[in-house]
Parts: sequence; structure tokens; C-alpha cells
Amino acid sequence: MKFDQQPKLMWKPSAEKAKKSLMRKFRDHVNKKFDLKLDNYQDLWKWSTTQYESFWEMFWHFSGIKYSKPFTQVLDKHQNIADIPEWFHGSHLNYAENLLRGADDDVAIYFAGEQRKLEKITFSSLRENVRKLACALKSFGVEKGDRVVGYIANCPAAIEAMLATASLGAIWSSTSPEFGVSGVLDRFQQVKAKVIFSVDSVIYNGKTHDHLEKLTNVVNGLPDLEKVILIPYVKCEKDINITNIRNCEFLSTFLKEDTGDALCYTQVPFNHPLFIMYSSGTTGAPKCIVHSVGGTLLQHMKEHMLHGNMNKTDIMLYYTTTGWMMWNWLVSSLALGSAIVLYDGSPLMPKPDVLWDLIDTLGITILGTGARWIEALEEKSIFPMKSHTLSSLHTILSTGSPLKPSSYDYVYTSIKKDVLLASITGGTDIISCFAGSNPVLPVYRGEIQSCNLGMAMYSWDDQGKAVYNTAGELVCTAPFPSMPIYFWNDTDNIRYQKSYFQKFKGVWSHGDYCEISSSSGGVLMLGRSDGTLNPNGVRFGSAEIYNIVNSTHVKEVQDSLCVAQNTNDGERVVLFIKLAATHVFDVDLVKRIKTLIRQHLSARHVPSHILPITDIPYTASGKKVEVAVKRILNGEHIHNRGALSNPDSLDLYYNITELKL
Repeated sequence: MKFDQQPKLMWKPSAEKAKKSLMRKFRDHVNKKFDLKLDNYQDLWKWSTTQYESFWEMFWHFSGIKYSKPFTQVLDKHQNIADIPEWFHGSHLNYAENLLRGADDDVAIYFAGEQRKLEKITFSSLRENVRKLACALKSFGVEKGDRVVGYIANCPAAIEAMLATASLGAIWSSTSPEFGVSGVLDRFQQVKAKVIFSVDSVIYNGKTHDHLEKLTNVVNGLPDLEKVILIPYVKCEKDINITNIRNCEFLSTFLKEDTGDALCYTQVPFNHPLFIMYSSGTTGAPKCIVHSVGGTLLQHMKEHMLHGNMNKTDIMLYYTTTGWMMWNWLVSSLALGSAIVLYDGSPLMPKPDVLWDLIDTLGITILGTGARWIEALEEKSIFPMKSHTLSSLHTILSTGSPLKPSSYDYVYTSIKKDVLLASITGGTDIISCFAGSNPVLPVYRGEIQSCNLGMAMYSWDDQGKAVYNTAGELVCTAPFPSMPIYFWNDTDNIRYQKSYFQKFKGVWSHGDYCEISSSSGGVLMLGRSDGTLNPNGVRFGSAEIYNIVNSTHVKEVQDSLCVAQNTNDGERVVLFIKLAATHVFDVDLVKRIKTLIRQHLSARHVPSHILPITDIPYTASGKKVEVAVKRILNGEHIHNRGALSNPDSLDLYYNITELKL
């Protein structure tokens, strides 16, 4: 997709809503404080990215962040982005303390899932549960800087364990039960955790999946692990045998270590480590990305308050797992006193409208999900607009992969007309977003609304110049608080520098291909830049192909994967298509797809080969795995498969007759 000369307007905020938004309130504060006349969002964004020290200082005060020591310096002016600068020097705070400030009787967490009754936990109950766990962890010997991990479902116990860990100044890292043993060990072996929290089983797609065998193998592969805490999640304690798991005890037994002490919050510097996140690891050992207490909290509060227009009356459901950064992002909204909804299980079970039922039942105001789920609803002809009121819902967030233009049409014709549909983009590397939702701007078909405040995001060509209305590399030219503070076991930050600062000196290169509109300021995400297609010197992103093939024009195609293969004559584009049920692959289909690509894009976008495939590889968080397939086609063997939701799918791409050179 390219930017239209006149992009289709899908939604815009009323003048009254825009005026009352926190974004507008913040702009007014900035204008008054600095005697400026920033007239619109683009003015505010430009100021926030050129005067970024002032911007972040202003938001620190605007956010109401809780701290025990104030900062003495926002940022060292002599440090550039590649120096990994320290933010808010001198300040001390605690992440858990900020998230547990809600009023006693207000609901903090709603919990639902397959074959589960709806539960709710107030802030008072959440604080008490965290207190008990923190006391038990402290009694066991967990202290500041220790690593505590979760191989755990998306449930309240996961949040309680994380917050208890954070309250002690320790470091939390988690992954979800769908990860295989090798994928978990690839991650947790690197960080040498002291304690692991896990569950006995999970329920997905109507089936109970025992978790103990995988957990046993993970524990056996973690020699530094001192304690395994098992949460009876599906079965009762009496029906669970834990005798074969080293150093394992039930949560109820572990909580007997509760000393009864009050909940204390260990005060740590702004740059103290909070979370260890992981890269996908599909083409090598996952990077262990360490994020700070203050950087995570302040960035998330900015995104929730200014870009999400959230306050304590909001209820957010983000369909996620504990292995995806959107879980951390969701949980941080507790700092606003908002309620969050956890859903564990398939979002299509016991029926495809289970999440819509929750929205009407609980009065959910913000729904977050992956783009693939929205596509799945459209494929199943689900029309929530006809079956549900959805009166409380004001925002739908989508990430994980680019949201197709046709999905915008589906949302506004089949879900709700008056809703802010926000495709957001960022990633694990920054535990937040570069671009996303904006309550004061319109939504245009296929576009992310805007670059986010404080994020000096641009699209650069190979010469390092900003380009508009054409594809380029997503870069960030100014530092921001949620940059990783370091990678675990990365001596002298060698891997860190190689990951983000190798392409352009002194400039963050994110690894994504994007396009920014000169007129609307909107953004198109075009796929990973390491998966960029470059036949005959014409560079383009795979998303451009997907927007044509995975559309109403080609109903025979259920899914697709577009990658490049090196040949003696340069690079050629290969398109794999997974057919929808009852459809067959034939010459006419190939001809029609090529014609559509030529008509909507150009002759140079047309793939050299279009081939049928029975499965497309995805990560557990719903991202297509293009680079691994590209490497297979170019003669490599992929060993790291632990992050894939369907690892065996990679086997389909070896030794394809039509692609032998």
C-alpha cells in the first residue's frame, strides 16, 4: 500500500472530546509553561522531539509519578542516543508502588478464561496478595537485583508475582506456557533465575494441556534455580504430583513464609533493571533485553495517559500472554488506577464472540488485540455490531503485525462506527511504541495515526536522509527513557550497539521498514527491514504484497508469506500462499494474483514464484517469521524454533523443487 492522495477518513474525534483530552490538556500546560503557541499535535510532537529534555521533565510532573527522591538532572546533554544515556539522575522510585496506588474498593483486575467463572480483585486485595508474596520471597532470600521468572499463564498470580518481585527491587522475566522447553531454556538459562513461578496445566481450545512435564524439563535445565513455586491453576493440589520437580512446592506452602510484615517498596534509581524481555530468537539465541524501572513506567504512563486518553474510569482488556511485551504494557495501566481484564485461553472459545460478551458485561472501554484476531473474525463473518451494544468501547488497539486496510473497513462496518481504531507499533526492544493511537487526530484507512510524543521517529533512505511518502528505515534520532539499559551478558554493550546503531552512526535503527505521510503524519509499517525485498534495485516491504493478496480480491488465499531468495542474477521474490478451505491452487489463481499486484503496485513488485504452502510460521505473539524462511531458502538451517507457535511449519520450506538453483 502507498499513501493515497486523499486517504479515506474512517473516524475523527468530536471537537469537544479532543478539547477535553489529556493530550490537549498537556499541550495547554506546555504552552503556558514555556510561553509557546503550539497549535496542533504536529507542533507538539516537533517540540517534544527537539526539546526532549523539557518534554520528559514536563511529563514527569504531569503524570503524577510517585517517587521518594527527586531527580537532579533529566539527562546529560553531552550524551547522544548511542551512549545509552541515564535519565532522571538522582531520582528513586519503585514500580510496584506506582501500580498499587488505586483506591481500596476499586477493581484492579478482572479475570476470565476458558471454563472459568469471572473473578475480580480490588486494589486492596491485590496489595495484600502482593504483600504476602513479597514477604515469602524476602524470607526465602530474594533481594534487589535477583531474577525471578514466570513460566506462567495470563492470570492474576502472574501479576502478583511480578509486583512482589518489583517491590523488592528484583528483576522479573516471564514467558507463556505455549513456549516449548528449548525456547524457555534459551531464555531463562541466560539470566540464571533464583525462583520460578509456574502452573500445573492450561486450558486452550477446549482442551486441558498438562504443563508439568515441560516444567520438569525446564527446571532440570536450570541448575541455578533454587525454588519452584507451583500454582494449582486447573487441578486441585491433591490431584497434582510435584515430587519429581526439584525444589518444588505449592504456592500455599510457600506463602507460609509470610512474616506478616507490611508491604515495603524498595526504592531504586530510575535506571534500575525491572524487566528482562527477549527477542524472538528465530535465527539465533534470543537477546536478553533489560528495561529499567523508571523508563518503563514513565513511557507506559505517557502512552496510556496522552495517547490512550486513559484515566481511572477506564477498563482495558488486551488479549495477550505473559510472553509478549503487551502484557507488561497492559499491567502498567494499573498506575492510573484503571482496571485491567485478563483473559486466558482461546479468544474464539467457547464461542467466537467471547471477548465481545466481556466488553458488554464489564463495560470495557479499551480493547487490545493482534491484527490476526481481527482478520480471523472477518473470515468467520462475525458481526459484533449486530449482536452486542459495545456502548462503553471507545478504543480498539491492534499490533503484532500491520493492520490491513481491509481490516479498517471491517472494524467500522461490522464492529463499531464510533470507535478509535489504532494500529500501534513499537516492540520488545523499547517495551513500548514508536507510533500509535492519538485521541485528537482522525483515523485514516490503513494508517497508524501518528508518531508518538517524545519519539523522534523518521523514515530514512540509505543515505541517512528523511523521506516522506516513500519507504525507508524506521529510525529514532533522539534518546528516550525506555531504551534498554543494557543486554544481559553483553560485555561492553557490543551486541547492543550492533543491534541498533550499526546501520546509522549515532542513530537508533529499529529494524523495521516504514513510510510516513507528509500530509497526515500517518505511518505505514511495511515489514522487517532485514526482510525487505529488493528485486532489480527496487526496495519494498512485504506488507505491500500482503495488503493485496490477503484481501477481499483474493478470497482463495487464507494467508501468505513473501520473502526474498538470492540467485546468481540477484534477488528474486517468492510468494507462498496458504489456501482457504475448499479452494485449489491453479494457474488461473497465480495469474490473477500477479495481475492484481501489477495493477495496485507495479510490475517490479510481481513475485518470480507463487507457490502453495500448507502452513505459515508465526511467533507466539502473532508475527510472521519471514527472516527464518528467507535464510532457509538461501541454504541455512534453522535450529532455534522455541519462539514459534508452529515450529514444524519451517520444515515445509526446505528443498522446494521450484526454488532449487
